[in-house]
Amino acid sequence: MTPSATFDVVVVGGGLGGLSVALRLADAGLSVGVMRKKPSAESSSAWAQGGIAAAVDVEDSPAGHAADTLEAGAGLCRRATVDFVVNQAPDAIRWLQDQGVAFTAAGPNHRGALHLTREGGHSRRRVVHAADATGQAIIAALEARVAEHQGIQLLDDRIGIDLITSGKQRLAGPNRCVGIYALNRATGRVETIAARTIVLATGGASKIYLYTTNPDTSTGDGIAMAWRAGCRVANMEFVQFHPTCLFHPLAKSELISEAVRGEGGVLRLPDGRRFMDAHDPRAELAPRDIVARAIDAEMKRGGLDCVYLDISHKPAAEILEHFPNIAQRLRTFGIDITRDPIPVVPAAHYSCGGVVTDLNAATDLPGLYAVGECTWTGLHGANRLASNSLLECVVFGAAASKRIVGEIGSAPPPASNLVPWDESRVTDPDELVIVSHNWDELRRFMWDYVGIVRTNKRLARARHRVDLLHEEIAEFYGNFRVTNDLIELRNLALVAELTILCAQSRQESRGLHCNRDYPESLPDAEARDTILIPGAAARRPA
Repeated sequence: MTPSATFDVVVVGGGLGGLSVALRLADAGLSVGVMRKKPSAESSSAWAQGGIAAAVDVEDSPAGHAADTLEAGAGLCRRATVDFVVNQAPDAIRWLQDQGVAFTAAGPNHRGALHLTREGGHSRRRVVHAADATGQAIIAALEARVAEHQGIQLLDDRIGIDLITSGKQRLAGPNRCVGIYALNRATGRVETIAARTIVLATGGASKIYLYTTNPDTSTGDGIAMAWRAGCRVANMEFVQFHPTCLFHPLAKSELISEAVRGEGGVLRLPDGRRFMDAHDPRAELAPRDIVARAIDAEMKRGGLDCVYLDISHKPAAEILEHFPNIAQRLRTFGIDITRDPIPVVPAAHYSCGGVVTDLNAATDLPGLYAVGECTWTGLHGANRLASNSLLECVVFGAAASKRIVGEIGSAPPPASNLVPWDESRVTDPDELVIVSHNWDELRRFMWDYVGIVRTNKRLARARHRVDLLHEEIAEFYGNFRVTNDLIELRNLALVAELTILCAQSRQESRGLHCNRDYPESLPDAEARDTILIPGAAARRPA
């Protein structure tokens, strides 16, 4: 049967990673389809506030950037990846400027230099930003370029179900990725999309947790699809909890930027006392994992609902210059950051693990690439350094594009005879409330048992519950037509399982993974990445 659509490359995801890949490939003359669940403005990239880390100051260096990245990564960064990324960082900034991104300038006395801010874990100011809405500025600029590009077709309101491989299709030649099944959410029908190459840029999986700073799109779709297609995943236990998410009954996923602490904001208990000095000599500028655990400990010790982030001691004009959007947003909740402390709690923010890729963004499956938060490249180690995530998207977007352009000529043409999605033996679901309840249950037990601080017993309980969920989801999936919520629940449950398995495998505390039953870290020389292989015994550790 003829596919619904055919492209040289299909990019799955419309954040920074996806759009940067699409633009580079289209500029090289390839036909590109960009498949998005929601508009790019609702991606995690667009929500990013802080900025992009890059050694662009004359007094800074890639070596200094690398040292800070390695320090934050707690012994698990891959040095080759770190060096590759930090050395490409200045070029990444220049490419974004060429696309029309207007970063904040240093001022009239600095002759075109960029204003740089400092965030936790950085030894100096090196974060390039656009006020306090860097992601929004970047996505707006790239979307404008995508809209005018003749080589890019937007496939909106679609969610990927599964990757299509030549092996499962019984096509001639070695097994490779040849397309994707996608649910058209507008029509309710499953489409078969063929391509020479697929690029996953689907973001992370923070929606496995009850509280997150990320949009509703962060459901681990790419990780789950790649795993089911036979790709390895790694280091899923390292989930970064952002220390400062707005705590307010009317707020949802409201991140308070790392840069607020970088510009002098301090954390206080309800009685006004500071507490970070007791947890780390770097105080508020300690890496995120340390700050998040410190806040969690203080909240549990005092039975607190939240702590407070206070920058009101700084001049009001300076605060409003640096954080105009945060200030405006908080005013809608009755908070004036020039006078009032901000109530904050930790929330799931970033997945440091994901699909295993090389320095070309290639996965284990030929014809399948992955960029951004859905990947494990070795850059972040056991804890991501602030503002390295957007950087990773651009750098690996460039690397993937270069490799795809170089190899596209040897890739087989898009298959014209792919087997379509079979809906002949299913019916419309009649109890969608079950999906909703399972979603809520998953997010709550992951928060309770696989959150900031873990124990062996908590992990075992989570493992048991996710196994039960798999059974219910499989029954639902096998008997009813797929829906957006069912697809996302299926992916979330799988990613939750992979996270639990990785956490159970790591018998130490390191970086973002804190287990009270293994409170000490192994010597760095003995530290190993947690790599899961589909179908292998390592998937189910004791």
